[in-house]
Amino acid sequence: MQLEGRIHDLPRYVKHFIAAFVVVLSIGYFTGIQFVRQADSDRPSGIEENYLGNEDIDEVKVMKFKKGEREMLTILHTHILSISFIFFLLGGLVALTSIPKKLKAFLMIEPFVSIIVTFGGIYLLWKGMLWMKWIVMISGVLMTLVFVISAIAVLSQLFFSNKK
Repeated sequence: MQLEGRIHDLPRYVKHFIAAFVVVLSIGYFTGIQFVRQADSDRPSGIEENYLGNEDIDEVKVMKFKKGEREMLTILHTHILSISFIFFLLGGLVALTSIPKKLKAFLMIEPFVSIIVTFGGIYLLWKGMLWMKWIVMISGVLMTLVFVISAIAVLSQLFFSNKK
């Protein structure tokens, strides 16, 4: 079955439906990013404090305690599942675009690698591998860049056809 460029052939009401979905999905995604920023987890030391606590630091604005195992499993479980669905749906829409196949494959597969690296890294950080905070930050940034590029690709291809 040929998926390449099918997004251009969709009826206008389906294009509007997809556009509305991608816009609302993006609002939800960036609301989550804003939460990360408010928790000071947008920097390596903040990532570490968020999961391992900061009760042994003398001067802090907000006291944070090390997450318990049950809380960590809940965080990992909900984030891995929900973000996987986000990128599965967005990747399905990317599959319908006419962007170059190598870029398309990267945009469709990379987020799943970043999900495992980011949340696996958070778990390993929680277990004591402190250097994982850097990996978590890098993979989280990459995941967000892929989201932005994918959303822009889908939205632009919905309304600007480059069919031959």
